[in-house]
This record gives sequence, structure tokens and C-alpha cells, in this order.
Amino acid sequence: MITELDENIALVLIDLQNAIVGLTAAPHPMDTVLENANRLIAAFRKAGKPIVLVNVNHAGAKWTKSRKEASPGSTSSMQFTEGWDQISPRVDSHPDDIYITKHTWSAFYETALHDELQKRNITNIVLGGVSTSIGVEGTARSASERAYNITFISDAMSDLAAEAHERSLKYIFPRMGEVGTTDEVLAFLR
Repeated sequence: MITELDENIALVLIDLQNAIVGLTAAPHPMDTVLENANRLIAAFRKAGKPIVLVNVNHAGAKWTKSRKEASPGSTSSMQFTEGWDQISPRVDSHPDDIYITKHTWSAFYETALHDELQKRNITNIVLGGVSTSIGVEGTARSASERAYNITFISDAMSDLAAEAHERSLKYIFPRMGEVGTTDEVLAFLR
């Protein structure tokens, strides 16, 4: 449940990019995630609050060379065609938004995200995107380590496996912040 939002707040959306928005997501279909993300973007833009759009391009990242087991819901079905890592045109982005490219699960690791938020005195991030248990959770863990207040938007995120999404929402996110819906955030921004 969301109890409040800080005055210095930013919207951070994870991996809403061409190759990922074409995947099958659960429990929320990608169309629902994008619709709610765009509602949030419109509200944050109207309120004059920063919008951060994060994409992933793991090409050449050291972690990709380590041994791993295949897992259910892996991204092996992603299409790495021209522009795969660009923010989807289905996201209502604007040139004045903050764009961050991450190379790992966390949008904070070896990126300018923390610096960009600090320049704007941000104390609270509203977090959504795909995948809940990977990019969103990885970013949230790093945000928590940096003492940001985190507001998780349960219906503006989804995963490749519903169980992974639910696990993050039930067991992990409440330990780092508050979990609510798009409508709850919109009610606070009015």
C-alpha cells in the first residue's frame, strides 16, 4: 500500500524496449504494462517530474560470459534485430526524458542513473517495467542500498513467468519500499 510520495520524485521504467515488449508477459500482458506506463508518464510529465527510461544492452558485458543454467522464462526467444535495444515507440517518450542504458540487471550498476537522480535531488523513485524479478528487482536492490524511497507499481510491471512476478511483489519489494497500483500513484500526483 502506498502511504505517500516524496516531493522530489522520479518515474523509472525498466526495459520497455523493442525486443522485450514483444515477449509474452505474465501476469500482466505487455499491453497492460505499456498502457499503465504511459498513464504514469503523462502524469509525471504534467507534474513536471523527471522520467527515466532504461534500456538494456548486455553485449560484451562480463557477466554474460560466466556459466549459467537455462531457466524457465529466459530471454532466449528475444529477437536481436536492428534497434532491438531501443525504447519501444509504444512508450510515450520525449527527448527531454532521461535515458540510461544498463548492461546488467541493475540500472544503477556502472551507469549515470544515481548521478542523474542526485542532480535533481530525487529521494523517491516510482519503479515499473519488465521483468519484475530481473531488471526491476535488480534496480530496486541497488536503489534500496542508496536509501531511495521506492514505490513499486504492481500493474506497470510484469515478468516472463507469473510466479517470478508474484514472488518479487510478495517477498522482496515490501522489504524495500511500498507496493501499489498505477491508480494509487495517480491519486497522489493530483
